[in-house]
Amino acid sequence: MTILKYTPIREIPKIRETLRATFKAGVTRPLEWRKHQLYQLARLAQNEADAICDALNKDLSKPKLEVLMAEVGAVVERATKSAEQLDAWAAPEHPDVPDWQKGWKPTLHKAPRGTALIISPWNYPFILNSQPLMGAIAAGCCAVLKPSEVSPHLSQLVTDLLPKYLDPSAYRVVNGAVSETTKLLELQWDHIFYTGNSRVARIIAAAAAKHLTPLTLELGGKSPVLVDSAYDMRLAAKRILWGKCNNAGQICVAPDYILVPRSKQDEFVEGLKEAYKTFFPDGAIGASHYGSIVNESHFNRLSSLLDRTKGERITDVFEGRKDTARKRIEPTVVKNVQDDDPLLEEELFGPILPIVPVDSLDEALAFINARPHPLVLYAFTEDPNVKQRLIDETQSGGLVFNDTFQQLAVNELPFAGVGQSGYGYQVMKYTFDTYTQLRSSIDIPKEAEPFLQLRYPPHGPEAVKALSSAVHLSIPESAPSGR
Repeated sequence: MTILKYTPIREIPKIRETLRATFKAGVTRPLEWRKHQLYQLARLAQNEADAICDALNKDLSKPKLEVLMAEVGAVVERATKSAEQLDAWAAPEHPDVPDWQKGWKPTLHKAPRGTALIISPWNYPFILNSQPLMGAIAAGCCAVLKPSEVSPHLSQLVTDLLPKYLDPSAYRVVNGAVSETTKLLELQWDHIFYTGNSRVARIIAAAAAKHLTPLTLELGGKSPVLVDSAYDMRLAAKRILWGKCNNAGQICVAPDYILVPRSKQDEFVEGLKEAYKTFFPDGAIGASHYGSIVNESHFNRLSSLLDRTKGERITDVFEGRKDTARKRIEPTVVKNVQDDDPLLEEELFGPILPIVPVDSLDEALAFINARPHPLVLYAFTEDPNVKQRLIDETQSGGLVFNDTFQQLAVNELPFAGVGQSGYGYQVMKYTFDTYTQLRSSIDIPKEAEPFLQLRYPPHGPEAVKALSSAVHLSIPESAPSGR
């Protein structure tokens, strides 16, 4: 039986044209209409929570509590709050200008970009479909959702449920794989929002460039964790392992590798062992609150990495057991990992935790800076000087001190990458802003004509002096910092 029904390729341009016609007709413009759609998205998440949990259990063996907390609850909360705050977000702004320009009524209007394409991944498929969608709704855009074929139960569920809750003339789902996505990318969109890996992102960016389409790319990468020698190793280990075990490490903000002082490595490992025995008294391989690897290909990829690593696997607590039938790999800790180890080649996206011992903060910073900018940099330190050096001397999409994963709970902060970890902002108002054009206007009254008279030729000495006055502004004295 086919779980996921692919959209006929010939229908895809028609779907896009339907949405474009809806946008041009002004259906999505009224704020009350947008609020209703946002509340309906919240109702979808709330009313269908059990079905969503069941679909994600079939696709990923995701524990129900994890789905309710990280996906369903987040959509209910953020869609509801977006509706409640929409009036303030969408209100025109009037920038402060010099007195002589105030009569021109300078205004920033919040205009929707148009019809968007949202391509989402398999690892958190409900929230990562819905979060970009709620921003498009809030901004007054139409949107096509392209969910991942790798999580087929959830993708089919969204396909079935969306038209029951949202206006199908404005929001549609296209299902499929490479052929269907290729057809979507041949078409012109007013914004493309992609969450996934950098390889596919390059394909999408190249396709978007043909139409000069703006992009949001959320790509992940190898997010490092730096542990300061003065920090509580057991607490750091506990918080890091918790972050790594979410969805069996299959999330873009998972701690990817740990930089720990060489003299503290064994103490840190002991902390990991204690936390593991607390989280999984009978081992993770059969635990109901631990997930599976998404498919055989990723399972084999992770298994190969563990076979090829030159590091020292910790086996007295982290046994590294596998269940091939259920595609499960227990959290696996590898210490004394060196710079050229296979575990450091690419984003792990799985429950493997390499530990890289370093001899100084300078060495740790150099290690981080020698690699592409990560989506998030984690650091466990209470030293304000260390924190400031991380702020000043590294680059990352986000910076989190003394915990992992929890930054996703802060609705008021933007979520974004930098460099190879992506670009563009999301979450709440930042997602609204992504789909919004700041359209400026001025309205110069007839009464301003005497003031404007100087601009008209021919220009006498007085007019030249007035019109070029900015050239002669006094520039303050300055010197390079530190002199």
